Amino acid sequence: MTVDQSIATAIIIGIVVLFVWNRLRYDLVALLGLLAAMATGIVPSARAFAGFADPVVIIIASALVVSAGVSKSGVIGRIIRRMEPRLRTSGRRVAALTGSVMVLSAFMKNIGALAIFLPIAVQVARRGGSPASELLMPMAFGSLIGGLVTLVGTSPNILVSRVRTELVGEPFAMFDFAPVGLGIVAVGFAFLSVGWRLLPAGRRTPASAAAAFDIEPYLSEARLPATSPLVGKTVADLEAIGDGSVTVAAIVREKERRYTPAGDWTLFADDILVLLSDPHALRAIVTEARLQLGDTGRTVKQGLAAGDMEVVEAVVTPRSTLLGRSASELRLRQRFGLTLIGISRHGERTMARIRNVRFRSGDVLVLRGSAAAMTDTLRDLGCLPLVDRATGLGRGRRDHLPLILLALAMGAVALDLVPVAAAFFGAAVLMVLFGILTLREAYDALELPILVLLACLIPISDAITSTGMAALIAGGLAAAAGALPPVGTVTLVLVTAMALTPFLNNAATALIMAPIAANLAQKLGMNADPLLMAVAVGSACDFLTPIGHQCNTLVMGPGGYRFGDYWRLGLPLSVLVVVVGSVLIPVFWGLR
Repeated sequence: MTVDQSIATAIIIGIVVLFVWNRLRYDLVALLGLLAAMATGIVPSARAFAGFADPVVIIIASALVVSAGVSKSGVIGRIIRRMEPRLRTSGRRVAALTGSVMVLSAFMKNIGALAIFLPIAVQVARRGGSPASELLMPMAFGSLIGGLVTLVGTSPNILVSRVRTELVGEPFAMFDFAPVGLGIVAVGFAFLSVGWRLLPAGRRTPASAAAAFDIEPYLSEARLPATSPLVGKTVADLEAIGDGSVTVAAIVREKERRYTPAGDWTLFADDILVLLSDPHALRAIVTEARLQLGDTGRTVKQGLAAGDMEVVEAVVTPRSTLLGRSASELRLRQRFGLTLIGISRHGERTMARIRNVRFRSGDVLVLRGSAAAMTDTLRDLGCLPLVDRATGLGRGRRDHLPLILLALAMGAVALDLVPVAAAFFGAAVLMVLFGILTLREAYDALELPILVLLACLIPISDAITSTGMAALIAGGLAAAAGALPPVGTVTLVLVTAMALTPFLNNAATALIMAPIAANLAQKLGMNADPLLMAVAVGSACDFLTPIGHQCNTLVMGPGGYRFGDYWRLGLPLSVLVVVVGSVLIPVFWGLR
């Protein structure tokens, strides 16, 4: 072993130890690793920061923004809500939600797909009278498996594709992963649909975690314009659009006369409807009935284009200047450029006119105003914006646009019209240009710790090859694989990557294992593609711990899981992935 190889080995071991120690954040560990590699000279200063410009970082950053845009679409939530009456058993709920997450994970970042379905699953479980723990871990594991199908579904696929480019001058195509990935998805889905019974029974979601996904009913007002198809229809007809989740609590007519209507009351043009609903149902009824939301029922005209406006949810803090005052007293629209669309108050349902409700600490407000000024205005008023819950209010009929942009990006890559980095970068920019995301939301979608980790480990990964350390490790693996058939070598690489992932993370494992697998293929005279595929599958499939992948961590609190719960479902699933992967990879990617 040369001096450079010894140094590279020491740095890799140090990084692994710090990852396992878990006292320093993983991006700081990567920064320290790059600093050590520069100081010792195994990564030249001129190449140290090349990782920040690497197409892999651009692809993953763009995919994160595109995923955030897709999460804004209310299409997925509406589909699940329409399916919900058929999901009467726990088995059906697990199958429907896990299958949905798998499908979406193939086309966007798996953590983004899981985040979309997480609050939906908690609410479906609550309404079905079952614990959320039955649903969330199968969904998390399903999101990891679903990401195996396409190039952009998970980071390891993108990273091993980079190594293939260095080997043969050509990356993996968008759907090169599909033959193996779809086979694993099919077997994984079948197992998870019944295997959820292996989880501890009766594990309930902690109240604090469940509360994070509650959407309290909102009191809101809307004017029924003459152009609405509901003019001349009944109150019951209007409530039916909301599938029972919207109640017409009152109708204001003849200026300020207020009536409590029955279901057979006829609706007239210019009626002001006082509605009680959750934001999702409110959005559906506003869109289909063409209602005009606002604190007076009139549309807001502030000389701003639709793209300059946004709708946010914000909580009134104990120090807010709104306390004890109403929207009409404060003249919210005239003074602050904000229109009050809805108000939610935990534990109390007020039937007063929305503009006359006096605000209290803890009230959640739905406000519409200038996107550019929203953050500053909320800070001045002492309101805290909530993380967007994809209610879709104020976004018009653009629900399908982010899905269309995603499809166009993937289609352009699949048809080899543009490189994947250019396609997803373009889709990310268009998400902002078309107003699906604000610039602030796009920047917030960028997971800087992950991007820094990748940018720092890419030069170190290159150093593993340039110092000859990858060839050295590959030689050791080749000795172990010498007694194995070629299929056994695929299994060896897959299991090694799967064993490393819980201690590092999927991206770091792929960056370290991919060059080793490429060198191993050279030593054994094998085709490198099946071993790179094995690295991708093994790196992406961590089902044994809550810390190896963000998806596993995300469901731990809401599901009420303990550390030891993961292996109950994860161990048999890991064995299935190894078996299926070891069979399918040689079938679709020749070993010689």
